[in-house]
Amino acid sequence: MLMYQVKPGETLEMVAGDFRIPLSALLQANPGLSGGQPIIPGQTIVIPGLRDPNTIPYRIVVSLSARTLKLFHQGRLMKTYPIAVGKILSQTPRGEFVIVNRQPNPGGPFGAYWLSLRHYGIHGTNNPASIGKAVSKGCIRMHNRDVLALASIVPNGTRVSITP
Repeated sequence: MLMYQVKPGETLEMVAGDFRIPLSALLQANPGLSGGQPIIPGQTIVIPGLRDPNTIPYRIVVSLSARTLKLFHQGRLMKTYPIAVGKILSQTPRGEFVIVNRQPNPGGPFGAYWLSLRHYGIHGTNNPASIGKAVSKGCIRMHNRDVLALASIVPNGTRVSITP
């Protein structure tokens, strides 16, 4: 299971919403917590339903400057995909993330598939001409065929590193 370290200002309800799990499931996985009780920054809680990223042989590395998403398996590069990234006023966040859930055919501009990184996502697009550009609202866009291929390989819990 994924162990998550609470950030300042977060509540149990926020964490449950961000990881797209019911609050009741979060409370059940963390018997020492109760609804309405504050959580403390730095506190570690269990996120049910997500594998420990250390047990997953895949890793994704996104380069914002190169506008590429690289898929690694056991440290070896499997595939490099072209992507679109956030624009100046809505930049793609840098840092370490994990895929927390997924949705086929999410509708709207999100193309054929959505892989959630909590507040942002890796998704397809209904505008393939945008790939290779800085045009999104912070998400990582891929060609629909590419996001479908990626989603068929990586499980929830896969690490995603977003680098400058």
